[in-house]
Amino acid sequence: MNRAPRYPITDDHIHLDPVNGIGIEAAKEFQRAGGTHLFVVTKPSWSHGIVPSRGGDYRPVFEATISMAREVTGLGLGAFAVLGVHPAEISRLADQMPLSRAAEVMREGLSLAAEYVRRGEAVALKSGRPHYPVEPPVWEASRSVLRHALALGAECGCAVQIHAESGPCTDVVEMAREEGMPPDRVVKHFATPDTPLVPSLIARHEAIPALCREGRAFTMESDYMDERSRPGAVIGPKSVPRFTLRLVGAGAITEEDLWRIHAETPSRVYGVEIRLP
Repeated sequence: MNRAPRYPITDDHIHLDPVNGIGIEAAKEFQRAGGTHLFVVTKPSWSHGIVPSRGGDYRPVFEATISMAREVTGLGLGAFAVLGVHPAEISRLADQMPLSRAAEVMREGLSLAAEYVRRGEAVALKSGRPHYPVEPPVWEASRSVLRHALALGAECGCAVQIHAESGPCTDVVEMAREEGMPPDRVVKHFATPDTPLVPSLIARHEAIPALCREGRAFTMESDYMDERSRPGAVIGPKSVPRFTLRLVGAGAITEEDLWRIHAETPSRVYGVEIRLP
């Protein structure tokens, strides 16, 4: 039987896949390590064996994510679904159809994801742009998809997680403002500390103690992929609680820092309530 947790510990970006991975067992590992809350993020459509030709084809992807989050709550954990379209889908889709249509399908998928947010079945959208080199037309098409996600976030009043190239992504601040989206609700997944967006830092990031001393608002994540072919990638589901508790135990961060990282910041950014039972 799990002991009542002393602290809230939140993984801001984790994937749970009962088909290609271990699914709910990963959430149990997180819980046994001391974790309390998870943001369960949509996997790419190809992880579900889907090649979308229209936005509606993303529905099974989103339903699977929501179903997984609901199953996690049965463990006594807090779970929130984050739905969207992985930016790397543009490259795959452009092999199947014209680039303009590929971008349109992705925008349609995001519009569908926003419907779930409006119904309260998800708390945020996921979008971004390729984190690898692409030709200028692909880059511009990807920016149009990201801009659409930001506009939807503004319309729904929800956060937007972005998956993008390494670095600050400073231009996204102005892009968000142009679409009416508050930049302080745009989360840079797998972030570096130099981003002006809300950084979601991989749990082992060496800058975490220094950012805490600065009083910086950020979250922590594992980006656990939950694929049997890549066990433990990016880092395992126990990582966020283990690294957090290790940092507190070593005096590298304070209990106040922990509450800011794992409760105050995600509660504000995502508009959810993160608290101990």
